[in-house]
Order: sequence, then structure tokens, then C-alpha cells
Amino acid sequence: MSHANYTKDADADQPEEIRWEGKFIAAKTRGRWEYVGRTRGIKAAAIIAIDEDADGTRHVILVSQYRVPLGRFCLEIPAGLVGDDDGAEDEAAYDAAARELEEETGYKAGKLKVLGEFYSSPGMVSECFTLLRASDLEKVSEGGGLEGENITVHRVALDKLSDFVAEWREAGHGVDVRIAMLLTPEYLAPE
Repeated sequence: MSHANYTKDADADQPEEIRWEGKFIAAKTRGRWEYVGRTRGIKAAAIIAIDEDADGTRHVILVSQYRVPLGRFCLEIPAGLVGDDDGAEDEAAYDAAARELEEETGYKAGKLKVLGEFYSSPGMVSECFTLLRASDLEKVSEGGGLEGENITVHRVALDKLSDFVAEWREAGHGVDVRIAMLLTPEYLAPE
């Protein structure tokens, strides 16, 4: 694919300025653009976790938790920050994904495959995340996240996912955009 016809934005070479910085995020400007980024170069890992029954029925492991910025519960794929703990700055996305999957859902992955890096809302947030597919799952605990996270685990048959998401919305809850990827066969294909 040729990029010869692409032109950078007029403000692309302006200096980046930090307007406010907290522990995990910073509000920034570059020319006329306003956006948010992670501090300390922290990235995230997100996991499409597929569990298969002995009869071949495939399920996806989802999580939900209350999200203060939305003011409601949100349905999501398991995810978490990479290298956000002191002393773990060099953590690999693969290792973070394995850790987060087990902490949040109680499932341990027999296989993890990196699907690539993606951006969640590139017009407003500079954060990228590594997307991984987890398979050969083994239930090793109840999950629920770390103390205070209050994560609920949902094991949903893939052929019932559309109905599950519709019911979730009808109840007034939010749905993370990454749930839409679950309708893309390329990401869900068995190994």
C-alpha cells in the first residue's frame, strides 16, 4: 500500500505541550489539537478470550465493571495496563495480558497470540493497546480483579453474543467498542 498521497496535518510538527498531568494520564496540546495520553509511556493489553466446550460450542469471556467516566457499568473484553507497577516498567504486553486475564476472569490461557497494536480513539487519545487472542483456557479461580475492582465475569456463547449485547444496552449499560471486534471472524478464527 502506497502512502504517497497522505499528507501530515498542518500541526503535526508543532511542539507537544502538557497542560495537566496525573499519575496515569496527561492532557496535551499540539497546535490546535487537544488530546489525552498515558504518562510514562504506559500501554495496554486487551484480550479476546475464547473458551470452547467439548462439543465445540465456542464462548467469549467478557467482563463488566462500573466505569466512573461513563457513570454506568460497561461490558468489555479483559484488558489492563502494561508495566504500570513500580519495578515492572519493562513488562511485555504478552505477560501483562496473561496476568490481567487471570486476575480479571479467573481463566489461564494455554495459548496467547498477539494480533497487533491498535488505537481506541485516535482523534482524542494517543493510547495504543496490544490486542491478543487467548485460547485453550483453564478456569483456575473466580476472577473479579484486584481488591476494589469489582469485576463481573461473563461467559457468553458466540452465537448468542448479539442478543447478550442488545440486552446489556437495553438495561442502560455501556458497551466498549472492542466488543464490535468479536463480530469479525478473522479475530475469532480457531488456530
